[in-house]
Amino acid sequence: MRLLLIEDDRRLALSIAAGLCEEGFAVDIESDGPPGLAALRSHSYDACILDINLPTPACDGFSVLASLRAARCHVPILLLTARDAVSDRVRGLNAGADDYLVKPFAFAELLARLRSIVRRGTPQRHSQLSCGTLTLDQTTREVRIGDQRIELTQKQFALLEYLLLYRDQIVTRSMLWSGVWGYSFDPGTNVIDAHIAQLRRRLEAAGHRGPIETIRGLGYRISAPQPSGLATSQSGEAHDC
Repeated sequence: MRLLLIEDDRRLALSIAAGLCEEGFAVDIESDGPPGLAALRSHSYDACILDINLPTPACDGFSVLASLRAARCHVPILLLTARDAVSDRVRGLNAGADDYLVKPFAFAELLARLRSIVRRGTPQRHSQLSCGTLTLDQTTREVRIGDQRIELTQKQFALLEYLLLYRDQIVTRSMLWSGVWGYSFDPGTNVIDAHIAQLRRRLEAAGHRGPIETIRGLGYRISAPQPSGLATSQSGEAHDC
Protein backbone atom coordinates (compact mmCIF):
# COMPACT_ATOMS: atom_id res chain seq x y z
CA MET A 1 0.00 0.00 0.00
CA ARG A 2 1.17 3.50 -0.78
CA LEU A 3 1.06 6.12 1.97
CA LEU A 4 1.85 9.82 2.21
CA LEU A 5 3.43 11.14 5.40
CA ILE A 6 3.27 14.92 5.87
CA GLU A 7 5.52 15.73 8.84
CA ASP A 8 8.01 18.61 9.24
CA ASP A 9 10.13 16.87 11.89
CA ARG A 10 12.55 15.14 9.54
CA ARG A 11 13.94 12.77 12.14
CA LEU A 12 10.48 11.65 13.21
CA ALA A 13 9.31 11.36 9.60
CA LEU A 14 12.22 9.12 8.66
CA SER A 15 11.69 6.99 11.77
CA ILE A 16 7.99 6.51 11.01
CA ALA A 17 8.68 5.82 7.33
CA ALA A 18 11.37 3.26 8.16
CA GLY A 19 8.99 1.41 10.48
CA LEU A 20 6.17 1.44 7.94
CA CYS A 21 8.48 0.26 5.16
CA GLU A 22 9.48 -2.69 7.34
CA GLU A 23 5.76 -3.51 7.55
CA GLY A 24 5.50 -3.57 3.77
CA PHE A 25 4.16 -0.08 3.07
CA ALA A 26 5.49 2.25 0.38
CA VAL A 27 5.89 5.71 1.91
CA ASP A 28 6.30 9.15 0.34
CA ILE A 29 7.33 12.03 2.62
CA GLU A 30 6.48 15.74 2.43
CA SER A 31 7.51 18.28 5.06
CA ASP A 32 4.92 21.04 4.58
CA GLY A 33 1.29 21.62 3.69
CA PRO A 34 1.53 23.00 0.12
CA PRO A 35 3.68 20.17 -1.33
CA GLY A 36 1.72 17.63 0.68
CA LEU A 37 -1.57 18.89 -0.68
CA ALA A 38 -0.15 18.88 -4.21
CA ALA A 39 0.99 15.27 -3.78
CA LEU A 40 -2.43 14.19 -2.53
CA ARG A 41 -4.11 15.87 -5.47
CA SER A 42 -1.79 14.38 -8.09
CA HIS A 43 -1.22 10.83 -6.78
CA SER A 44 -3.38 8.00 -5.50
CA TYR A 45 -2.66 7.09 -1.87
CA ASP A 46 -4.23 4.45 0.34
CA ALA A 47 -3.91 6.72 3.39
CA CYS A 48 -2.20 9.85 4.68
CA ILE A 49 -0.55 10.53 8.03
CA LEU A 50 -0.91 14.27 8.49
CA ASP A 51 0.79 16.42 11.11
CA ILE A 52 -1.28 19.43 12.20
CA ASN A 53 1.60 21.78 13.05
CA LEU A 54 3.30 22.47 9.71
CA PRO A 55 5.72 25.28 8.75
CA THR A 56 3.26 27.21 6.57
CA PRO A 57 0.61 28.62 8.98
CA ALA A 58 -1.92 29.23 6.21
CA CYS A 59 -1.62 25.61 5.11
CA ASP A 60 -1.40 23.61 8.33
CA GLY A 61 -2.85 20.15 8.80
CA PHE A 62 -6.36 21.45 9.43
CA SER A 63 -6.22 23.48 6.20
CA VAL A 64 -4.90 20.54 4.17
CA LEU A 65 -7.68 18.34 5.55
CA ALA A 66 -10.36 20.93 4.83
CA SER A 67 -9.12 21.43 1.26
CA LEU A 68 -9.14 17.69 0.58
CA ARG A 69 -12.63 17.12 1.92
CA ALA A 70 -13.97 20.20 0.10
CA ALA A 71 -12.58 18.69 -3.11
CA ARG A 72 -14.32 15.36 -2.28
CA CYS A 73 -11.01 13.58 -1.81
CA HIS A 74 -11.80 10.73 0.58
CA VAL A 75 -8.31 9.33 1.21
CA PRO A 76 -8.20 8.08 4.84
CA ILE A 77 -6.43 10.63 7.07
CA LEU A 78 -4.68 9.95 10.38
CA LEU A 79 -3.93 13.25 12.13
CA LEU A 80 -0.68 13.34 14.04
CA THR A 81 0.01 16.16 16.50
CA ALA A 82 1.37 17.27 19.84
CA ARG A 83 -1.97 18.94 20.64
CA ASP A 84 -3.96 16.89 23.12
CA ALA A 85 -6.84 19.28 23.86
CA VAL A 86 -10.29 17.78 23.37
CA SER A 87 -11.28 20.78 21.24
CA ASP A 88 -8.45 20.06 18.78
CA ARG A 89 -9.40 16.40 18.50
CA VAL A 90 -13.03 17.30 17.93
CA ARG A 91 -12.05 19.93 15.34
CA GLY A 92 -9.95 17.43 13.42
CA LEU A 93 -12.59 14.70 13.44
CA ASN A 94 -15.35 17.13 12.50
CA ALA A 95 -13.22 18.36 9.60
CA GLY A 96 -13.13 14.84 8.17
CA ALA A 97 -10.17 13.10 9.78
CA ASP A 98 -10.56 9.35 10.18
CA ASP A 99 -8.52 9.14 13.37
CA TYR A 100 -6.29 11.21 15.63
CA LEU A 101 -3.04 10.28 17.39
CA VAL A 102 -1.26 12.47 19.95
CA LYS A 103 2.53 12.65 20.23
CA PRO A 104 4.41 10.98 21.78
CA PHE A 105 3.00 7.64 20.69
CA ALA A 106 4.00 4.02 20.37
CA PHE A 107 4.68 2.92 16.80
CA ALA A 108 2.52 -0.17 17.36
CA GLU A 109 -0.47 2.08 18.07
CA LEU A 110 0.16 4.21 14.98
CA LEU A 111 0.35 1.04 12.88
CA ALA A 112 -2.87 -0.35 14.35
CA ARG A 113 -4.76 2.92 13.83
CA LEU A 114 -3.40 3.25 10.30
CA ARG A 115 -4.48 -0.25 9.34
CA SER A 116 -7.88 0.38 10.86
CA ILE A 117 -8.60 3.51 8.79
CA VAL A 118 -7.33 1.78 5.65
CA ARG A 119 -9.72 -1.11 6.26
CA ARG A 120 -12.53 1.40 6.68
CA GLY A 121 -11.52 3.21 3.49
CA THR A 122 -13.88 3.82 0.61
CA PRO A 123 -15.04 0.54 -0.98
CA GLN A 124 -14.37 1.78 -4.51
CA ARG A 125 -10.66 2.10 -3.79
CA HIS A 126 -8.76 -0.25 -6.08
CA SER A 127 -6.53 -2.63 -4.17
CA GLN A 128 -5.21 -4.80 -7.00
CA LEU A 129 -2.19 -4.00 -9.13
CA SER A 130 -1.27 -6.03 -12.19
CA CYS A 131 1.23 -6.50 -14.98
CA GLY A 132 0.29 -9.13 -17.53
CA THR A 133 -0.61 -12.31 -15.62
CA LEU A 134 1.05 -10.96 -12.47
CA THR A 135 -1.35 -9.54 -9.86
CA LEU A 136 -0.70 -8.05 -6.42
CA ASP A 137 -3.56 -7.51 -3.98
CA GLN A 138 -2.78 -4.69 -1.55
CA THR A 139 -5.56 -5.70 0.84
CA THR A 140 -4.92 -9.44 1.17
CA ARG A 141 -1.18 -9.02 0.40
CA GLU A 142 -1.31 -11.90 -2.07
CA VAL A 143 0.81 -12.09 -5.21
CA ARG A 144 -0.29 -14.40 -7.99
CA ILE A 145 0.81 -15.36 -11.46
CA GLY A 146 -2.37 -16.58 -13.05
CA ASP A 147 -3.91 -18.87 -10.44
CA GLN A 148 -0.59 -19.64 -8.75
CA ARG A 149 0.17 -17.89 -5.47
CA ILE A 150 3.73 -16.61 -5.04
CA GLU A 151 5.32 -16.30 -1.61
CA LEU A 152 7.44 -13.17 -1.17
CA THR A 153 9.23 -11.67 1.80
CA GLN A 154 7.85 -8.38 3.16
CA LYS A 155 10.62 -6.42 1.46
CA GLN A 156 10.13 -8.21 -1.86
CA PHE A 157 6.39 -7.53 -1.65
CA ALA A 158 6.99 -3.84 -0.90
CA LEU A 159 9.48 -3.56 -3.76
CA LEU A 160 7.15 -5.21 -6.26
CA GLU A 161 4.22 -3.10 -5.03
CA TYR A 162 6.20 0.12 -5.49
CA LEU A 163 7.26 -0.84 -9.01
CA LEU A 164 3.66 -1.71 -9.91
CA LEU A 165 2.38 1.58 -8.48
CA TYR A 166 4.61 3.28 -11.07
CA ARG A 167 3.99 0.73 -13.82
CA ASP A 168 5.46 1.76 -17.19
CA GLN A 169 7.40 4.56 -15.49
CA ILE A 170 11.06 4.70 -14.50
CA VAL A 171 11.48 4.27 -10.74
CA THR A 172 14.76 5.78 -9.62
CA ARG A 173 16.99 4.34 -6.93
CA SER A 174 16.28 7.41 -4.80
CA MET A 175 12.54 6.70 -5.04
CA LEU A 176 13.12 3.11 -3.94
CA TRP A 177 15.37 4.11 -1.04
CA SER A 178 12.72 6.56 0.17
CA GLY A 179 9.57 4.59 -0.67
CA VAL A 180 10.65 1.06 0.28
CA TRP A 181 13.55 1.47 2.70
CA GLY A 182 12.64 4.84 4.22
CA TYR A 183 16.04 6.45 3.59
CA SER A 184 16.47 10.07 2.52
CA PHE A 185 19.79 9.29 0.84
CA ASP A 186 21.52 6.56 -1.14
CA PRO A 187 23.79 4.71 1.31
CA GLY A 188 25.89 3.47 -1.59
CA THR A 189 25.24 -0.26 -1.21
CA ASN A 190 23.99 -2.91 -3.63
CA VAL A 191 20.95 -3.75 -1.47
CA ILE A 192 18.46 -2.65 -4.13
CA ASP A 193 20.24 -4.62 -6.86
CA ALA A 194 20.29 -7.72 -4.66
CA HIS A 195 16.57 -7.48 -3.87
CA ILE A 196 15.69 -6.86 -7.53
CA ALA A 197 17.69 -9.95 -8.50
CA GLN A 198 15.96 -12.05 -5.83
CA LEU A 199 12.54 -10.78 -6.91
CA ARG A 200 13.27 -11.60 -10.55
CA ARG A 201 14.31 -15.14 -9.60
CA ARG A 202 11.16 -15.68 -7.51
CA LEU A 203 8.88 -14.55 -10.32
CA GLU A 204 10.82 -16.37 -13.03
CA ALA A 205 10.71 -19.61 -11.04
CA ALA A 206 6.92 -19.28 -11.04
CA GLY A 207 6.86 -18.84 -14.81
CA HIS A 208 6.45 -15.07 -15.05
CA ARG A 209 8.37 -13.66 -18.00
CA GLY A 210 7.21 -10.05 -17.79
CA PRO A 211 10.11 -7.64 -17.60
CA ILE A 212 11.53 -5.72 -14.71
CA GLU A 213 13.87 -3.59 -16.76
CA THR A 214 17.11 -2.14 -15.50
CA ILE A 215 17.40 1.35 -16.96
CA ARG A 216 21.12 1.99 -16.79
CA GLY A 217 22.03 5.05 -14.76
CA LEU A 218 18.39 5.76 -13.85
CA GLY A 219 16.64 2.89 -12.08
CA TYR A 220 14.05 0.26 -12.92
CA ARG A 221 10.74 -0.11 -14.74
CA ILE A 222 8.08 -2.80 -14.81
CA SER A 223 5.93 -3.06 -17.91
CA ALA A 224 3.51 -5.48 -19.51
CA PRO A 225 5.32 -8.32 -21.31
CA GLN A 226 6.22 -7.75 -24.94
CA PRO A 227 4.99 -10.32 -27.49
CA SER A 228 8.43 -11.89 -27.60
CA GLY A 229 8.50 -12.28 -23.83
CA LEU A 230 11.48 -9.99 -23.61
CA ALA A 231 11.79 -6.27 -22.92
CA THR A 232 14.75 -4.20 -23.92
CA SER A 233 15.92 -1.46 -21.61
CA GLN A 234 17.09 1.91 -22.79
CA SER A 235 20.63 0.63 -22.44
CA GLY A 236 19.95 -2.00 -25.11
CA GLU A 237 20.09 -4.89 -22.64
CA ALA A 238 17.23 -7.36 -22.20
CA HIS A 239 16.11 -8.36 -18.75
CA ASP A 240 13.46 -10.89 -17.75
CA CYS A 241 11.72 -11.37 -14.45
